[in-house]
Amino acid sequence: MLPPILAIGLALITKEVITSLTLGVLSGAFIYACYTAGGVMSVITQTFNISISYMSECFGGNAAMVIFLALLGALVAVITMAGGSRAYGEWAASKVKSRSMAQIATSALGFLIFIDDYFNCLTVGTVMRPVTDKYSISHEKLAYIIDATAAPVCIIAPISSWAASVISYMSDTGLDGMTAFVQSIPYNLYAMLTIIMVIVLSVTNLEFGPMAKYERLASEHGVTSTDGAPAEELDGLQISSKGKVMDLIVPIAVLIVLSIFAMIYVGGYFDGGMTLFDAFGNTDAGPALALAAFVTLIFTFFFFVLRGVLTLKQFTSGIGVGVKTMVPAIIILCLAWTLSGMCRYLLSTGQYVGALVEASSMPPALIPAIIFVVAAALSFSMGTSWGTFGILIPIIAVVCETVAPQLTIISLSATLAGSVFGDHCSPISDTTILSSAGANCAHINHVSSQIPYCLLVAVCCFFGYIVAGFTANVILTLLVSVVLLVIALVIMHRMTVSKAASTVKAAEQKA
Repeated sequence: MLPPILAIGLALITKEVITSLTLGVLSGAFIYACYTAGGVMSVITQTFNISISYMSECFGGNAAMVIFLALLGALVAVITMAGGSRAYGEWAASKVKSRSMAQIATSALGFLIFIDDYFNCLTVGTVMRPVTDKYSISHEKLAYIIDATAAPVCIIAPISSWAASVISYMSDTGLDGMTAFVQSIPYNLYAMLTIIMVIVLSVTNLEFGPMAKYERLASEHGVTSTDGAPAEELDGLQISSKGKVMDLIVPIAVLIVLSIFAMIYVGGYFDGGMTLFDAFGNTDAGPALALAAFVTLIFTFFFFVLRGVLTLKQFTSGIGVGVKTMVPAIIILCLAWTLSGMCRYLLSTGQYVGALVEASSMPPALIPAIIFVVAAALSFSMGTSWGTFGILIPIIAVVCETVAPQLTIISLSATLAGSVFGDHCSPISDTTILSSAGANCAHINHVSSQIPYCLLVAVCCFFGYIVAGFTANVILTLLVSVVLLVIALVIMHRMTVSKAASTVKAAEQKA
């Protein structure tokens, strides 16, 4: 158990995921070498040999997924440079007529840009801030909408950089990655409830906590844009002024359609003898997504260059910038694959933990709720979901296989949900920081105002996973969770209004 514990502990202390995972990998190789090699020098030599060889094996085995992530980064960059996002903002400004419509339009853009959370954060704030400022929506509220439609939306979209990483982790556990991911979506309570929360808050005034104060101040005094927002450039590459709304929507639509066709093609549907569902279950997500992204990138080349939206030089420069943005994610994935593979195949960590849980008196039905809390704490502390996925998914899969096979999908969903919750509200999370920047909001204000919202959703999820553990009924689980969320939201709003009224009354009496 030392390698994952070491990786987790160092991540909590240093807040640095790559170094922590690297040392976790080295410790796993060292432990294995101690059992298989003789002599101090042999142990040291084997430690590095095992680390490099296993890392190479894991990287090679997931090469298609790495290619997809690199192509996706390139695609995100050229779409941003084409100016379609800016055009959407201008279109929205001409159509929006109220505060609610401004928030709905902002949320809709966040839902539309589901292929990557960085793309979401870097686009939605810059595009929609002039519109939300016009209707006196606070930058804190805008930052929350950006953050809540980034990771929570990406984690339930089968065609996204997040789905690609999760599918690869699930595949490494012996499950069919794509099938397991799709089955986990309805049980990903944090993502589902957060999306519902955003929609409800966009059409109502049920604010509470610090957010209610910021919204009141914005409504009374207006919002003035200040310097410090992301520039209309992407790493020095100027964004085109010729972009139209279709330059945002068409490439994303093409990627979705091609991804679906690529998945059923790789799954063997066109060879005959199987249904669409069988083809999806039989597909290999990495090659399918890489194929779809590559063809989409070729399409965008003709779509942008032939229309004069981007020049050939701008397009090729954007590819380089986009691939570079994905390098940190690819490094984390490679190290996480290596660590999880060592724990599963060399050290049997999952089997050991599963035996401990099996020997304990803990009711198996509580496993999803407990996993949700553990994943949330780890992700919040590290500021990353992806590192949390890589550490926990292999262990959770084996534990459930040993103790409660019927709860495997629910428990994996709880792992994803807890990881996204921690990432969503962590002050050191990339998406949290980018959301603050995109909304031109003070980072501490964004964190302090959205944490009560995140915690409210998380508490409802915890009780939802208790229901799921005992019933394994997705409809009942979702129903209980949504009802709890609505009731809690109304109660918190009324408490905030009552407290504000008491404060005003006390001030008047004092005066």
